Amino acid sequence: MTLGDILQPDNIVPNLVGTDRWQVIEELVDHLVRCGRIQPQHRDAIAAVVKKRELSMSTGIGFGIGIPHASTDLIADVVGVLGRSIKGADFEALDNQPVTLVMLFLVPQGQFQKHLHTLADIAKMLHRKELRQALETAPDAAAMYAVIKAYSGQR
Repeated sequence: MTLGDILQPDNIVPNLVGTDRWQVIEELVDHLVRCGRIQPQHRDAIAAVVKKRELSMSTGIGFGIGIPHASTDLIADVVGVLGRSIKGADFEALDNQPVTLVMLFLVPQGQFQKHLHTLADIAKMLHRKELRQALETAPDAAAMYAVIKAYSGQR
């Protein structure tokens, strides 16, 4: 799955307020509840599984990108949310730089191949400098979504 398959304008947060990876994860999981992608009663369990994965190694992969992710049996299909931090958040990234684009996604438990392919597709797409720049300068969620759709068909 690609960003274009996972995202819609309502699951894009153009102005994250969290200043570190833990606050950002909480904020993005809350947004998944608000936009109906995860059930409210599953919020805490999902936040916990994402944080547990994050504790094993930061998903701040460099270039201002963070991709927190996890598998859970609390969802039926891949769900995700994209957040943008104007100031940048401390993600303890591999390059020690602040993260400005955070793509949190969840894959149903037991779908290891889908998890790996989704992670690889998202990382590959977000490594494109022109895409990152377009997302960082887009005025709102709708414009960010239009950028993602425009780049989703390109390899």
